[in-house]
Amino acid sequence: MAQRARRKFGASQKERIFFACLPDAALAVRIHARAEQLKAEKGFEANLILPEHLHVTLFHLGDWAALPDEVVRLAREAAEQVKAAPFDVSFARAESFRNRTGIFPFVLTSDIAPWLSLQKALGAALQKTGLGGATKGEFRPHMTLTYDELRVKPMTLEPITWKVRDFVLVHSQLGKTTHNHLGRWALS
Repeated sequence: MAQRARRKFGASQKERIFFACLPDAALAVRIHARAEQLKAEKGFEANLILPEHLHVTLFHLGDWAALPDEVVRLAREAAEQVKAAPFDVSFARAESFRNRTGIFPFVLTSDIAPWLSLQKALGAALQKTGLGGATKGEFRPHMTLTYDELRVKPMTLEPITWKVRDFVLVHSQLGKTTHNHLGRWALS
């Protein structure tokens, strides 16, 4: 498949596809509760990300007007090739990321080292299947809690930890608060 230029989200592009790691349901509820505390402490006014949508994006595969079956097929093919062991992660910091829109993602951040084996293995597999365009850019492991006009400085937190045991191909229907899992692959 020919390499496609990455598209920016627009009115006609409502289908997003990405690879991510998700905390289990119980941990997602605990993270969401911590996000509620931080929202109250810092004075955020925006809605929080739903617990079932909390994730760490490994690779963003693009935004489209309609779900592209060929990209989904190639992404699944890439995921089947990944060999990586489960690993422990810790989120001990929170901060607002800068951007040009004036709406700042408030995120939990993690050290990159534990993520590298999975991220590199999946990136290499995406290159092999023709989806290498998704591997461009810097990987900075983070979990977005909200998007708000308020921007706060980095802070340390009591660590939130979990063992990453799998990764998921997510189809997000933008504007509908819907995430569909198109595949899940265990680490071993």
